[in-house]
Amino acid sequence: MVQMFANYEGEKHCEVIHGPSKSKIGTDAPKDNNGKGELFSPTDLLGAALGTCMLTTMAIMGEKEGLQIKGSHCTVEKEMIANPRRIGKLIVQLHLPSAIEIADRSKLESWAKNCPVTKSLHPELEIPIQFFYDV
Repeated sequence: MVQMFANYEGEKHCEVIHGPSKSKIGTDAPKDNNGKGELFSPTDLLGAALGTCMLTTMAIMGEKEGLQIKGSHCTVEKEMIANPRRIGKLIVQLHLPSAIEIADRSKLESWAKNCPVTKSLHPELEIPIQFFYDV
């Protein structure tokens, strides 16, 4: 079990501390929700968690099968909806090495689609994913 600690600092800013490493990140409310948009919003962090989890899961599973994805990257676009205010869609674009054999691509794609963050999200959240082998 991993603990994280959050401190509200005022002005809609929070500081989050990762228990094991003591690394810190800050959050701010977005401009469209009474914040200044100076830092990641909590919902931005969810999008970042999704993208990095997909990349990390592909790296872990790929290493076991001799597949390297170094240099891969992703873009996650978050779309908010109202009533109640929440994330409605996280659009993911994953850019992977062109050297990955066609036979191995379906494995990578399955690992990304089944990463722990994806499996933890509500099924009503739309998560369209595009894979590009252009790195």
